[in-house]
Amino acid sequence: MTPWIPRLHLFEIADQSWFPPFLRAYVQTGLTHTWTTKLPLLQSCSPATLVANILRRELDGSVSSYAYIDFCAGAGGPTPYIEQALNQQLSTTTTTLSNGSSPAPSYAAVAAQNGPQREGVKFVLTDLHPHVESWEKAARQSPHLTYVSTSVDAAAAPPELIMQSKAGGKGVFRLFNLAFHHFDDGLARAILKNTVETSDGFGIFELQSRTFSSFVSCMLFGFFILLIAPLLYWWSPQILFFVYIVPIVPFVLVFDGLISSLRTRTADEVEVLLRTCGAGDATDWVVNSGSETFLWPSGHLTWVICTKKSERQGK
Repeated sequence: MTPWIPRLHLFEIADQSWFPPFLRAYVQTGLTHTWTTKLPLLQSCSPATLVANILRRELDGSVSSYAYIDFCAGAGGPTPYIEQALNQQLSTTTTTLSNGSSPAPSYAAVAAQNGPQREGVKFVLTDLHPHVESWEKAARQSPHLTYVSTSVDAAAAPPELIMQSKAGGKGVFRLFNLAFHHFDDGLARAILKNTVETSDGFGIFELQSRTFSSFVSCMLFGFFILLIAPLLYWWSPQILFFVYIVPIVPFVLVFDGLISSLRTRTADEVEVLLRTCGAGDATDWVVNSGSETFLWPSGHLTWVICTKKSERQGK
């Protein structure tokens, strides 16, 4: 869908240095719950599970041939849940194929069954500002999730991180979950240039877009926060105080959601940045994109997945 207004790189409250860190943590917790919560009747699955579904569908037989690195993991966000969902799906596929209950499996499925997925697909959390305590807690929940405790710049990925991730013949697939809209054009090009030079694919996943329905979803989001906060935060009177008594958390979530909508790029705009990022082989990449409903009636997850042509042809 063509955006109804041009992209505007405005500011978000939670990004500002003057915004209290403890309130920023509450906002990040709210965003994480947005990714991981499934509302009965309104959602067929959580947005995090939806991302895992998209990765598995779009990457097909090569999905288990990558190591996935989240370069803007924040406090953890959806990546630990994407990891769990994707590995669970791949494990289920392996079990189904092994039992012979799936009729005429494709060559890609058989290859995937015999490939690296048996050991689980690896995910790595990194960020310019590491949240080690949160990541350590998440990593304890899965042997397939690790993290880098030092600062990692997405525009200058550490060579040792790339080399470690490519061990065993893996490709590197970068994840940008609710993150790519934060970068201005100059930084976005620098990140894409480094991606093309060091990695084999990347995925951009956003819960908003520059559409009227996205603005409606942001307003509904504020309503849902007020509706379900007691179920999510019953254990924290302090969070509930800043949700109901002094409603800073829902205000920032709605305001920043609206601004994020204005900042989010279309797939065509991402492709222009990719082709003009300055990397020598930037034209040798395949760009796929789409939009999936994650919250009825107006919530849509937009995605852009790019892979090297050689990777697509070789898998």
